[in-house]
Amino acid sequence: MSDASTISQDEIDALLGGVGFGDSGVKIDVDTLQGFYDGVKSKALGNLNALSGQNFEVSSALVESVNRDVLLSKLPDEVVSVYANFSSGITGGHAFFISPEFANKIVGADSYSDEVGSAVQELMSGISGGEVTDIGSKVPGLATDSPTVSSEQKAMAQIPDGSFALVTYAFTLDGESYNIYESIDSDAANAIAGALGGGQSASSPVQQQNAQQMMGQQPMGGMQMQQPMMGMGGMQMQQPMMGMGGMQMQQPMMGMGMPNVQSVQYPNLMGNGAAGEAGNINLIMDVSMEMTVELGRTKKQIKEILSMGEGTIIELDKLAGEPVDILVNHKAIAKGEVVVIDENFGVRVTEILAPGERLSEMR
Repeated sequence: MSDASTISQDEIDALLGGVGFGDSGVKIDVDTLQGFYDGVKSKALGNLNALSGQNFEVSSALVESVNRDVLLSKLPDEVVSVYANFSSGITGGHAFFISPEFANKIVGADSYSDEVGSAVQELMSGISGGEVTDIGSKVPGLATDSPTVSSEQKAMAQIPDGSFALVTYAFTLDGESYNIYESIDSDAANAIAGALGGGQSASSPVQQQNAQQMMGQQPMGGMQMQQPMMGMGGMQMQQPMMGMGGMQMQQPMMGMGMPNVQSVQYPNLMGNGAAGEAGNINLIMDVSMEMTVELGRTKKQIKEILSMGEGTIIELDKLAGEPVDILVNHKAIAKGEVVVIDENFGVRVTEILAPGERLSEMR
């Protein structure tokens, strides 16, 4: 504040916005992130066009270091938010934000609905999953929480405090511009940059320990200690060891003779890209999901339902011989035909739905 009795407008805005006045001091390696997200934008475009069935174009993916006020100034009053925080390998806040108009455009709807929200959630899940796959070969065990979608006022959005990385994907369709904003908190952003070989790294404790082991260091510091050992004839020999500080320390050890000292060889802890991707998918191989087969649907008035009795025939919206829908967690993924196997009903898969067709099933 300028004095004890006055306060500037910038300070008022900062207090009302719920953030500290001035820069947080956290530096983010935006140059390394820019190179990575330049490659992500084309995959994001592919997911968007496959899901919407339209021909969007992408012009850029800009990475910036911003704060809460900057992002709020870019967002409309109402926003569709998808949260997919990093939960393993790297931890930290991670979210996507788009305007309701863009969300409706993806589905071809006039107003926001649960179907629109499901489409946006699927789009952002695809973008986030692609990022995890690309980075996962360098950060073992990298994973995010299951994405959740919310239509909310921008003031209620979960935006990191202080500085954070903001990726802005700029799309166009029929001369209209649309943006996807991806926020990554500073620790997670620098951890990603560090994994990609950047200068600013916020490695996790596991990564730091692995790096120290691969360098043959003790995880205590950066100075050298010397460990004298008794050799043949009573002569002292010194073996350098890493310790805390910058000074040399000595710890006497008694021995029966000259030991055979060899360098420790540590295995490659990172693995290759294919192994990383396989490790990621193996994490969910044992997850159970509900699979159902839907013969058809219909709507009835309450009075019709109450009047039902034994022998009542309910007509469905499917024709005889028409393929049935196969659903996983209540979302259509395929079509098939009903078969009988040893007096049990089964279904033979005849078609796997493409992402665009899955979207049309939700409309």
